[in-house]
Amino acid sequence: MVDRIDPSVAAGLYKTAQGVGSGASATKVSDNQGSSFGDLIEKAAVESIKTLKGGEKASAEAVMGTANLTDVVEAVTAAEMTLETVVAMRDRMMSAYQEIMRMPI
Repeated sequence: MVDRIDPSVAAGLYKTAQGVGSGASATKVSDNQGSSFGDLIEKAAVESIKTLKGGEKASAEAVMGTANLTDVVEAVTAAEMTLETVVAMRDRMMSAYQEIMRMPI
């Protein structure tokens, strides 16, 4: 997880959200691999949903008695860790957003 927010990235996102500024830096903020921040978040969300659905499926199979107990424990643990990570990321994003909103313009 990222511990420090780059001010230039935050400013670029703010300008994009407000529809201010011009050029590539105001319209697309990207990481070192060249994919956009939105793509990174979308990929993480899709993987998280997939993991959570796997945990639900394993739990349902356990209730029906058709699943291996070890597989159920692994799937539920992975789903729990994923949920905790998503909640922590949400909290960090909200904190960063609030910090950006407190910045003087």
